[in-house]
Amino acid sequence: MFKDHALDHEDAHNDAAGASGTSSPEQPSRRRFLQSAAAAATVGAAPHLRAQTQPTPPAQPGAAPAPQFAPVPARPVKLDINGREYTLQLEPRVTLLDALREYAGLTGTKKGCDRGQCGACTVLADGRRINACLTLAVMHEGEKITTIEGLAQGGTLSPLQHAFIEHDAFQCGYCTPGQLCSATAMLNEFGAGTASTVTADVRRRPAQLTDDEIRERMSGNICRCGAYANIVAAVRAANGGGTPGSNAGNGSSSNSSNTSAGNLDSSDTASFAPTRIPTHA
Repeated sequence: MFKDHALDHEDAHNDAAGASGTSSPEQPSRRRFLQSAAAAATVGAAPHLRAQTQPTPPAQPGAAPAPQFAPVPARPVKLDINGREYTLQLEPRVTLLDALREYAGLTGTKKGCDRGQCGACTVLADGRRINACLTLAVMHEGEKITTIEGLAQGGTLSPLQHAFIEHDAFQCGYCTPGQLCSATAMLNEFGAGTASTVTADVRRRPAQLTDDEIRERMSGNICRCGAYANIVAAVRAANGGGTPGSNAGNGSSSNSSNTSAGNLDSSDTASFAPTRIPTHA
């Protein structure tokens, strides 16, 4: 309203100046300038709008028809998930993440970036940590898949789970399933003597699981709440202070190969199976 009033005032001023006979260089008013600019923009956009509204031209006689691809039929895929066999009707292109969430109903594994960058979808395949969004479900027939729902053993919390709670290593909880699965495999890797890029001598077994080792080995899991310091502290505590002999794994470790997940004690820090925690859907 104030703008229109100013433009009207300017036009009235210009008309009064013309009526008084004062000689000044003729300059267009702001109103005329804006009207001209709007008209030019409309004319420039008209061809584009016309192209969008034109109907699709009919196919030319004798032209080859567009190829029609029949949908790939679903096939039964047998997956061993958390010790239970699932037979899912899946198309070959279905990712393991979608198979877990949409077909098996296991929504604890989260879909974050869907590009393998955040680690929220981390699960275990035969003890190895993988990003479920970057692999197809049909590729894992015959493997033992472990998700956050399968980490609990009889409802007993593991040392790693206890450590996450005691050190407040999660806030919103969205990344926590991936953090737990990744930490489980990472502790097994450390117990097996696997080196990392920050290991001083990669030819030798790492002497201690330092904070730098934990940060490097867990760098594929992002926590947007910024609970990294508490996550590092929780993993260090679950590992018994960082010594190689007390690292926790998923059912077995290098020092307790005869210990099974079924007879673990909650105070056992040499070998454990991390447990389920409350997660968000």
